[in-house]
Amino acid sequence: MNNPTELKTQIKHLLVENLMLQSKAEEIADDLPLFGPGSLGLDSVDALQLVVALDKNYGLKIPDPEAAKKVLQSVNTIAAALEQRLSVEPH
Repeated sequence: MNNPTELKTQIKHLLVENLMLQSKAEEIADDLPLFGPGSLGLDSVDALQLVVALDKNYGLKIPDPEAAKKVLQSVNTIAAALEQRLSVEPH
């Protein structure tokens, strides 16, 4: 799973499947904001589901709302957090 493109594709599928989005994974840009104006349109309930899904699927712990704001900005920021976690902790 060292391929960043593959990881981002997995994250997009995770978003679509866990949050039951109307978009297809391929339609989500890596740098598209997930929340706020001009974004994918996620809300706080989606954020919570996403935190749980990232923990369950990747063991990525997001300890507090401040961390969540940083990590859950876009597919790119989620991928960066996962890559950092995977490089620090052995499987």
